[in-house]
This record gives sequence, structure tokens and C-alpha cells, in this order.
Amino acid sequence: MKILLVDDHALFREGLRYVLQQLHGGAPEILEAGDFHDGLKLAVQHPELDLALLDMNMPGSEGPVSIRLFHQRFPHIPVVVVSGEEGRGYMKKVMDYGAMGFVCKSSTVPVMLNALNLVLSGGVYIPPQILRQHGVTSESGTEPVDRRSMNTNEYGLTQRQMEVLTHLAAGLSNKEIAEAIRLAEGTVKIHVAAIYQILRVGSRMEAVREAGKLGLLGGAGT
Repeated sequence: MKILLVDDHALFREGLRYVLQQLHGGAPEILEAGDFHDGLKLAVQHPELDLALLDMNMPGSEGPVSIRLFHQRFPHIPVVVVSGEEGRGYMKKVMDYGAMGFVCKSSTVPVMLNALNLVLSGGVYIPPQILRQHGVTSESGTEPVDRRSMNTNEYGLTQRQMEVLTHLAAGLSNKEIAEAIRLAEGTVKIHVAAIYQILRVGSRMEAVREAGKLGLLGGAGT
């Protein structure tokens, strides 16, 4: 496993190297860069990268726009942003621009590891701040947020999430769903992650099966 780590603070990189040694699959090879442009160079030299961890506030970076650039140039390399920014709007824009996860630098080591292991396994890590905004459970995953002011069904799914779920059942990809309902692909990813959490499933197939059992798709599931 090979991971690219791009951050302008050497002390933070050193700490994150220690965390990365605890990932599933054994100790990874870690390539480091102190600014965005050097990170791009390393990505060119190592197209076999399994993951890229990028900070936003560093030399050469233009914030979320840089994520879009990296994703366009290396669409096969999953990107997780590790940043001190904690605003929901900022996080959502980063996800819209192609990131597969956003982890705040204030997060605990277990949260960081869970997020990175999820992305490495092909999943998407949505920050709790965004999930709460979309009416999902709290960071602990056990306490529901107050949905009284939200238009949700009896299972806690919003109308938009039901729309996404219907397209999931039809076999559409996130990109196809985004085009069908005129949303950014990153926003669709957030809705899909919210559906997974609400239905307590871990894949598209499980989500469709559980939705069928609950009668959310117009019929009983198998």
C-alpha cells in the first residue's frame, strides 16, 4: 500500500505517519510533500498510489479548487482532505469537488483510522457535521438529531434521499443520479452515505434490499 501525504507542517506529517502505521493491511509506504505542487509531482511519478491525504491551507493550494484539480488529473487516486477547517459549507464543497472523505485535524485517532480504512475499502467518509445537516444520526451514531423541522418520512429519510434511493434501486451510478436530479456528484455521495447510515447498511445492494423490506420502493423486498 502506498499513500501520498501532503501538508506543510512537518510535525503534523510526523504524527500522521504514526497513525498510518495502524491502518488495516499493514504499514504503508508513505510519500511526503510540503506543498501542493510537489504533491502533484509525486502523484505523476507514482500513479499506483492507493490514497492521497491533502491539506488545504498550504503553499500552492487554492483550497477546494485544488481538490478538483487533483481529482481531474488523477481520478483513480482516492483523496481524503485532512484540514483544520470545520465549516460545513467548506466541507461540502470539498466533497463536491471529488474528495472521498474529509477529516478535521481535531479528530481523534480512531476517527481518522476509521475514515481512512473506509475510503481504502472503496467507501466514502462523510464528516459528521454534514451528516447532521442532512438529518442523520449524531457523531456517535446512536442518538438521532431533531427532525421536527425537517420533511422526513417515518424512517427519517428526506424527500431528496428517497429520490436518490429510487435511482439507486434502478442501478444508476452516483454520476448518473447527479445528472438525473441535477445535483453535484459530491452531494449525491453525501445523500447515499446518509441513506446507508439511516438504514444501517454498508452497500448499495443492502440499501436496496432493506428499502424493499421496509416497503420504501413500492413493494416488499426479498
